[in-house]
Amino acid sequence: MAFLNKVRGGSQVCNRAVVVSVKDFDPGVELARRKGVGRDAKRLHKVLSRLGFKVKIHNDPTAQEIYSLFEEESKKTVESSFIGIISSHGEEGVVFGADGNRVRLSRIFGFFNGPTMVDKTKLFFVQACRGHDLDSGVDIQTDSVSFSDEDDYVFDYLSIPVDTAVMYATAPGYSAFMHPLGSVFIQTLCDLLEEDGGRDLEINRIMTRLNYQVAFHFQARGRELAGKKEMPCFVTRLTKEVYPFRDSQRNIEELSEKLSTTVVEKSHNIRKRSIS
Repeated sequence: MAFLNKVRGGSQVCNRAVVVSVKDFDPGVELARRKGVGRDAKRLHKVLSRLGFKVKIHNDPTAQEIYSLFEEESKKTVESSFIGIISSHGEEGVVFGADGNRVRLSRIFGFFNGPTMVDKTKLFFVQACRGHDLDSGVDIQTDSVSFSDEDDYVFDYLSIPVDTAVMYATAPGYSAFMHPLGSVFIQTLCDLLEEDGGRDLEINRIMTRLNYQVAFHFQARGRELAGKKEMPCFVTRLTKEVYPFRDSQRNIEELSEKLSTTVVEKSHNIRKRSIS
């Protein structure tokens, strides 16, 4: 019941979050294991659930499974907000399924351009490289595979539906870092949402603070990567100010109060009918 926002005709309408987490790739796929992904997924589940989202985690899906699960999610309405988080190896405009096949982000975004999600806020966070691979350091690996044409970036932008924002762990052409304790991008996002007042911020302010925290407070370590930086960036087609975490939490609190009131009223009625 912690994620329920509203009950309509017996059906549950809630804000949802879907986390796609690729840690291990199929045998024969020449993509390295991504240590720390499990920590990211667990923390996302904890933080977003507390903020009123119904969270689903999908571990190591194939490319086709990633397409299918997002297409299915796009056909189900939400109270006000949907969050999609994808963590895998990648290149510009693409992430990789556990089978090593490419997943076009533009296709994922395009699923949410249908009537079910009209006027709903759609947020995507992508933890994956978008450019040149870098040699791994002592404790840090990167999520890059290769560099793609810059045209892919423009195509991805045009595929983003209205009332949608997409935040990437890194800028086009650059690598995103993964640590055994979790990615700096995802962990910093969770830190911001758990800070006092963090959940009450408008989404553009949250993403701007995330940019600042990662850009100015993170520096890679290791012989090969020492001193390397990461700069997230986001693209928005939002048409209004949105407070997805504040509003979702507020709806939960209002529903809890209503449920508590209902329980008290029922208990009171029972006592009145009982024989003393």
